[in-house]
Amino acid sequence: MHPDHPDHQPPPANRPVRRTIDPASAERRVGRHRAPEPPRRGPVRSGPGRIAVATGVTCCLGLIGVAGVGESGPAHLEVREAVAERAAADQRASRDFTRLAPPAAAALPPPAPAPSATPATKKPPRGPVAPKRPRPVAGLDQRQMDNAKAIVDVGREMKMPRRALVVAVSTAMQESNLYNLASDVLPESFDHPHQGSGSDHDSVGLFQQRPSSGWGTVAQLMRPAYASRAFYAALREVPGWEDMSVTAAAQAVQVSAYPDAYARHEKRAATVVAALI
Repeated sequence: MHPDHPDHQPPPANRPVRRTIDPASAERRVGRHRAPEPPRRGPVRSGPGRIAVATGVTCCLGLIGVAGVGESGPAHLEVREAVAERAAADQRASRDFTRLAPPAAAALPPPAPAPSATPATKKPPRGPVAPKRPRPVAGLDQRQMDNAKAIVDVGREMKMPRRALVVAVSTAMQESNLYNLASDVLPESFDHPHQGSGSDHDSVGLFQQRPSSGWGTVAQLMRPAYASRAFYAALREVPGWEDMSVTAAAQAVQVSAYPDAYARHEKRAATVVAALI
C-alpha cells in the first residue's frame, strides 16, 4: 500500500515489533538450553592463519590474538577454541610418534666389526730354569742342604738304594760338615768354587778325597757331583755293603782314622734324605 493512501497508518512508536521464528531456530532450542550450533569458519582457517595460530600456541606468550587481529566478540572466541583444539591434537600426535634416527645419522655407514684378537706370538723359549732350592732341615743351612741335594741326586741317577744315600750323606757330614772345602796344602784348590778350607793332607771337596790316592784331579774332586759319583762307585765295590752298618760301609770306602764317627750322623742323614726324595 502506498504510504500516502488514507488507509495506511504507521505503527505506534512504542509498539514492540514481532519477529517471526523460523522452524530451524525453534528446533535448536531444547528445554531451557540452547543446542550447540555448528562451528563457524572464520578467516583463521586459511594457510597463513594456521601458521600464525600454531606459532602463537607454541610460544605460549599470549600471541593467540595474531590469528584474530581486528576481530572481537564470539568470532574471536571461536578462533581461540579452534587453536586450542589444534594444539591439543598436535601434542597427542607428537607423543605417539615413533622417533627415528635423523637422516644424517642414518646415512652413516655401520661401524666396522672389531678386529678379532690376533693369536699371541709364541715367546722364544727360555733358557734352562734353575732348579728350586730345597728347604733346609735337620739344622742345616742352605749351602749344606744344596750339597746334600747334589749327593742324593747323583745317587738316584746311579740307581743306588736309599740306604746308600744315607751312607753317603752321613759320610759327607763327618768329613766336611757338608761344605765343599778347598785344601791349604793345595793352593790350586782355591781356584775352584769352595766354601771354606781344610788342612788334612791333600784332602778336598765334600768327601775329603785325596788326589794323590787316585780319586781324581783337584778340579774334579772340587765338583760335588763328581765327588759323589766317585764315592758311590767305590761303595759298590765293597762286598756286602748293603748288610753293613752305616759306619762300617762308610769306613770301608773312606778308610778313616775314626771309623766310629760316622754313626752319629745316621739319624740326621736319614731326615735329610727323606726331605729330598
